[in-house]
Amino acid sequence: MGEQDKVNILMVDDQPGKLITYEAILNELGENLIKARSGKEALDHLLRTDIAIVLMDVSMPELDGFELADMIPRFQKIAIIFISAVHLTDLDRLNAYQRGAVDYISVPVVPELLRAKVRVFADLHRKTNQLESLNRDLRTLSARLLAMQDEERRRIARDLHDSIGPLIAALSMNNGMLAQRTKQLGPEVAEALEQNNQLVEQLSKQTRTISHLLHPPLLDEIGLLPAIKMFAEGFAERSSVKVDVELSPEIGRLPPNVEISVFRIVQECLTNVYRHSGSKTARIKIAPTQDKLLTVQVCDEGKGMPRTHGVPASPGSNHGVGLSGMRERLRELGGTLDVQSSENGTKVIAAVPVHKTMVKTL
Repeated sequence: MGEQDKVNILMVDDQPGKLITYEAILNELGENLIKARSGKEALDHLLRTDIAIVLMDVSMPELDGFELADMIPRFQKIAIIFISAVHLTDLDRLNAYQRGAVDYISVPVVPELLRAKVRVFADLHRKTNQLESLNRDLRTLSARLLAMQDEERRRIARDLHDSIGPLIAALSMNNGMLAQRTKQLGPEVAEALEQNNQLVEQLSKQTRTISHLLHPPLLDEIGLLPAIKMFAEGFAERSSVKVDVELSPEIGRLPPNVEISVFRIVQECLTNVYRHSGSKTARIKIAPTQDKLLTVQVCDEGKGMPRTHGVPASPGSNHGVGLSGMRERLRELGGTLDVQSSENGTKVIAAVPVHKTMVKTL
């Protein structure tokens, strides 16, 4: 076992002889053993060191084991094992468990039993830390993938605009030159040329639409709100879903990662409205709150999300994939996502922390 893999075990007892006994029993585990001769000394270790397990006597002067357990925050992942030769009733055990104890051992202690119990909780603590580390790595990887995806979308949108756009414009100009000679070419050629003009117009429109969906140029040039408004208008035109947009004028420019995340959330929500809800209306509301949050609400009046055990959208559904992406973006920004869905429609509420300087003073 590497030094960094060892967990810290705190042994607390006011009798030095017992501490020596516990140390002798637990030495073969190969963990870091820390001794404390009072509740106050133990508290000092708890405040300064990452403790995995506390082996604690109940009866101690000044600060007993129960009082010390009350001072250990519940959110800390510490396994507390009480040892007592006096407090042996069921009520004593209940008091221990109510204070977060994982076990309650009476004296005399059986060395093999104590070793086995401590080994289990030490391994559990180690595996929990490993799992948390893996989760952090996965979140970091997910954030990097989202950022790379956004950058790739921006690059493709720029390439569409810079390379395909000029080719379409040149094709349109050539068609215009040919249109001046339609009388010489005959009616069939003139009709084919007119069809080409219509195809070029459709191609130009679809290219602009794809480019804007990949990455709206207004998002970089003049900010989030105009980009949201233009996207909503284009979405309403393409989908026949009426979209009402309420954007607070107090919102100024936001950091690029916030603007792209909010835009993608709105984009994903409207896409879900069109594909899944069956609603003919949608509403977008973006506004700051008094507690320095930017709230983004997208509502519809559709059939709601499928539910599994009372939870909207199973992880394997298209809804679930979209929601996972939204949550991942918001997690990186320190934000939250709330989804309220019923047979009367769905409301998605995203909240993103913003600095006060990002909101205009009216």
